[in-house]
Amino acid sequence: PRRYADYLPSDGFTTLNQVSTIGAFLLGASTLPFLYNVWISRKAPLVEVDDPWGWGRSLEWATSCPPPRHNFVTIPRIRSESPAFDLHHPEIAAIELEENEAAAEGRVADAPNMEGRDTLVQERTETKTETHTDTEREDEDR
Repeated sequence: PRRYADYLPSDGFTTLNQVSTIGAFLLGASTLPFLYNVWISRKAPLVEVDDPWGWGRSLEWATSCPPPRHNFVTIPRIRSESPAFDLHHPEIAAIELEENEAAAEGRVADAPNMEGRDTLVQERTETKTETHTDTEREDEDR
């Protein structure tokens, strides 16, 4: 080049110049993992399955890739919040299904024995009602 930028240390640009140089080297070094990933991806075989990771949770992972024109031939039945995951991992879906069925029946799976709780709730309700009635009587007396 015809001219070089030459700064004296007294100008105060040496620190900024060093920071800029280090940043340029870091930026250049950060492209190496990207290039390595591109090289590995080009050599790897094509993925032939619809959900290569097996952990897709939404319906998009339950259809083929590329999806057919109407996506699904019939409307799929949804039995949980993660239907595609249940499709790939039925053993885990069975565990969660027990909890879902319990919730639908109004009980909690593995719930503690609640015997006698109804009586306790009824007693507390009666006590609150009596207290409320006494307060109303005091208001009427005034």
